[in-house]
Amino acid sequence: MIDFLNSIIVLLNFIIIPGISYGSQLALGALGVTFVYAILRFANFAHGEIMSFGAMITILFTWFFQSQNIGLGIFPTALLALPIGIIVTIILCIISDKFVFQYYRYQKSVPVVLAMVSIGVMFVINAIIRIIIGTETIKFSDGQKFIMKAKQFKVMTGLNEGLALKSSQVITILITVLLLTFTFWFLQKTKTGKSMRAFSDNEDLALLSGINPDRVVFTTWIIVGVLACVAGTLYGLDKSYKPIIYLNLVLPIFASAIVGGIGSPFGAVVGGYVIAFSEIMVTYAYKKFFVYLLPSSMEPTGLVQLLSTDYKFAVSFSILVIVLLIRPSGIFKGRVL
Repeated sequence: MIDFLNSIIVLLNFIIIPGISYGSQLALGALGVTFVYAILRFANFAHGEIMSFGAMITILFTWFFQSQNIGLGIFPTALLALPIGIIVTIILCIISDKFVFQYYRYQKSVPVVLAMVSIGVMFVINAIIRIIIGTETIKFSDGQKFIMKAKQFKVMTGLNEGLALKSSQVITILITVLLLTFTFWFLQKTKTGKSMRAFSDNEDLALLSGINPDRVVFTTWIIVGVLACVAGTLYGLDKSYKPIIYLNLVLPIFASAIVGGIGSPFGAVVGGYVIAFSEIMVTYAYKKFFVYLLPSSMEPTGLVQLLSTDYKFAVSFSILVIVLLIRPSGIFKGRVL
């Protein structure tokens, strides 16, 4: 029984808790991509860089607050800087739409043209980020690092394995729950949210009903800016901040949105957790887990790892291809807010 409990702690430490945390970050990112696709009708490949930009602004103001000895005690100072990061990211989204996407939208350009334009926006934002903050890895988490340390858990339980719970993981999960709850409430209960859903479902009928398309687009970019900044900041807090990482995150984010059902907010959230757990479960070395469960004579000698962590993003791509082949519409049929 003790060995079984130890094996469960191993899974909690290295698969379940990291999977929920990483899945929350992907879910928020995929939700932002979903809003753009469902309402503006194109795949926004710049979304990863928008996340990176939001995280960068949060980091810059975190450093400012730290230099002024302003903090939140046991909580990361980044939480204090996050609202500023959100505001600046929203401004970036609105400016990008005003000076780039709006022109092609008014020209009734096909979605593939807007997607290509978003790639150009992606490179511009990436260049701005590199000029401002550089390319080095940045750790900006302060405050209390662990809510539960492995050593404390061992002393409390007497088990060989200790449960480590990082504050960044708990913060990620709590903020994600709050933000998702508010987003779905906004879509279902508010007049603006209902207008966005109507516009997504049938643009021509929505216009005939008197819905202002400019207001819908403006609100969409506000939501996208909030989701992108929060997702980027939470990812940086949980792991570390490096501009190139957010460029790489585009693949699992799009995989999450497509697997869940591109255009479906609920599908984007589910897809985020599916991709996160798939990446972690396929690349985790299960040797220690099986050591606790199997007799000594059957203990594995190797790592018992299906794929190296170097192939983590390949897992996202593989799942994406499989879903497109078997169920192109995704788990939940998409483009329905």
